Amino acid sequence: MKKALITGITGQDGSYLAELLLSKGYEVHGIIRRVALEDPEHRLWRIKHITDKIILHPASLESYASLFNVVEKVKPDECYHLAAQSFVSYSFEDEFSTINTNINGTLHILSAIRIKSPNTRFYFAASSEMFGKALESPQNESTPFYPRSPYGISKVAGFHFTRNYREAYNLFAVSGILFNHESPRRGYEFVTRKISAGVAAIKLGLANKLELGNLDAKRDWGYAGNYVEAMWRMLQQDKPDDYVIATGETHSVKEFTEKAFEYVGLDWKKYVITDKRYFRPAEVYELKGDYSKAKKKLGWQPEVKFEGLVKMMVDNDLERLKNGKFRVRS
Repeated sequence: MKKALITGITGQDGSYLAELLLSKGYEVHGIIRRVALEDPEHRLWRIKHITDKIILHPASLESYASLFNVVEKVKPDECYHLAAQSFVSYSFEDEFSTINTNINGTLHILSAIRIKSPNTRFYFAASSEMFGKALESPQNESTPFYPRSPYGISKVAGFHFTRNYREAYNLFAVSGILFNHESPRRGYEFVTRKISAGVAAIKLGLANKLELGNLDAKRDWGYAGNYVEAMWRMLQQDKPDDYVIATGETHSVKEFTEKAFEYVGLDWKKYVITDKRYFRPAEVYELKGDYSKAKKKLGWQPEVKFEGLVKMMVDNDLERLKNGKFRVRS
């Protein structure tokens, strides 16, 4: 039985990936912060239905010793490094903790694998935010990076660390450059979930407005449950390589908002307020990915269309609110 170790197992991607690996017969291990064990209802909600099928290890990305001990104990066949401070806007508010968590955390886990489990296949969760002020469109694996946020900068560093460990130490280490991927498990701080939850609340008479930032920002949005399949496929290849995972389509925040309100039969203009507080200091205006390499080499392609993703998220929040689940989850 193969063993997999997932950092960030309690997050959106981690939960979908854990389900996928369990379905493939893996022994699944996950790294969580100790505080999560003290508040499982709030912090483990995405994996609550599978906690009896996985093995959780308390550790911290900031603590090399704790990660070292977990890697030494598990010696996984595959390690998926998904954990990070991933909310871009917050990275402007506290760039120091973002840089510390994201860069040092990646270096810590890579180093532990090199020393204690060098045969482990390693996946790094890179990001389309690395392209930032993109110099070409669509963006592919050869597009130069031009990050516009501390988060994007931290991911560029992690990408290069992963490549360096592959070339210097012969580790099977890859980076998945994933463009925006959403789902009903997305955190409420992210704009897509803010929209779907806001629309559901307005439809049910629980709210009367939705405050958003830059409506003109355009992103390549896909479905997270589909994207984790690409992560797994990257680690099944004969040789390690990096891949862009995207849909090849771009849509604005305004389009997402319009579709969500249209789906519940409401006019978005009556409820949406643009607030400058939600604008980034340095905006990324448009991202669009070219996933042709992943399609050719991994046999992967996106399965959920833009409108289907919007409906999926709105339906989930309508059902959640109808059932009286008002608590905001992170």
